Amino acid sequence: MRNARHIILHWVEQGHIAIANLPRALTVAEVLPSRQEWRQFLDRLLLWMGMALVASGLIFFLAYNWKELGRFAKFSLAEMMVIAAMVFVWRLGCDRPSGKAALFGASLFVGALLALIGQTYQTGADTFELFGGWAAMILPWVLVARYPALWLLWLALINLAIALYFQAFPSVFGLLFSTERVLWALFAVNTVALVAWEACAARGIAWLTRRWGPRLLAVVSGGFATALAMMQILEAHDASVWAVPVWLAWLGAAFVMYRRFVKDLFVLAGGVLSVIIVVASFFAKHLSHADSSSFLLTGLLVIALSAAGGWWLKRLAAEDQREHR
Repeated sequence: MRNARHIILHWVEQGHIAIANLPRALTVAEVLPSRQEWRQFLDRLLLWMGMALVASGLIFFLAYNWKELGRFAKFSLAEMMVIAAMVFVWRLGCDRPSGKAALFGASLFVGALLALIGQTYQTGADTFELFGGWAAMILPWVLVARYPALWLLWLALINLAIALYFQAFPSVFGLLFSTERVLWALFAVNTVALVAWEACAARGIAWLTRRWGPRLLAVVSGGFATALAMMQILEAHDASVWAVPVWLAWLGAAFVMYRRFVKDLFVLAGGVLSVIIVVASFFAKHLSHADSSSFLLTGLLVIALSAAGGWWLKRLAAEDQREHR
């Protein structure tokens, strides 16, 4: 459908199809969504919005009525939500979208229940234990569901647990964990997750072939790599000398992976944005002691890099379009 749309738009640009006939051409090529497809989209949208509203409603209801509700009432409500969600999963199954949404909601309700336990009993546990325990408790559901959104929720919990752990214990075994080392840990975790996701998708695992999951992981991994490179460029006191080389290696690996093996312009566009940010930070650092014209030069540099990156991405898109003809 996407390639047909590009071909029709290309024919319109070349004058082979009149602009007035564009809607009819899209309809004949079955590019425009049908009524059934619109209905399916709205069903999924309302399903997930409803689940998100139910989960947030439980949290805000407990918070607003904290003093009015007794301890047993709070726990009964949270536990009944988990049980009700699991009943829906049992009745609907994990293969249907409604069953996946119910299992996702049950995972969120488990987090609310753990937060309720910590807030009620005040055991003195650290916050990272909440997210770590939450991730450990829903791991069996994550493995069974085979659903990308649930895996990403689990990875988000792991990221939060790691960040909060280093905040609670800034030194372990005599090693001081600074902000830069926390970024290294998060970069490593998300990069490994991205590589594992792409490897499993390449092996033909169907539920991992959707591109929005690895794209999100690529954004997170590239964001941490960019932050590390900026720390070295801006000469932070705890910056590592390996940040910029690792950032360059990440860019090279991303180009090879998403240009030669899995063609994905979204990730390449993120790489272009990362280059613009790092290069602009470098010049802003070294021109900061100059006069006010340094801001103008930095702005012009950003404009030039953005134009060059846009031209390069447009060229790659044109090459992909010619290959799909």
